[in-house]
Amino acid sequence: MITYQTENNITVTEFQKILNSSSLGERRPVENIDRLALMLKHANLIITARIQGEIIGVSRSLTDFTFCTYLSDIAVDERYQHKGVGKELIRQTKLATGDAKLILLSAPKAVTYYPKIGMHRHEYCYYIDSVNEINS
Repeated sequence: MITYQTENNITVTEFQKILNSSSLGERRPVENIDRLALMLKHANLIITARIQGEIIGVSRSLTDFTFCTYLSDIAVDERYQHKGVGKELIRQTKLATGDAKLILLSAPKAVTYYPKIGMHRHEYCYYIDSVNEINS
């Protein structure tokens, strides 16, 4: 049986493990423990999926709980993918944040998944990786 709960105090080791077991580790700084610790420290909504205490999924968000929620990480252990765990983590995140719009940037491998569960695509998203990219 899978249990879902808000758990804003998961360990860096658990976070690193689920990132690596989900393939999200390919796009996260999993080798940098200090950076992972800061990612957890500054998130204000973390929802986990567990089976008998073992973490099998996590959603990590930053939210104001009223206008917007940025779902930064949604990771499900590859052994449990295609079983509704990701969808339930997203549902639990949305339930916890009320009227706030839930926003995420898709991993390339998951771009076709989100429309299947009812999420809407938005063409106006922009990002920069470095302050040096800002034009003078």
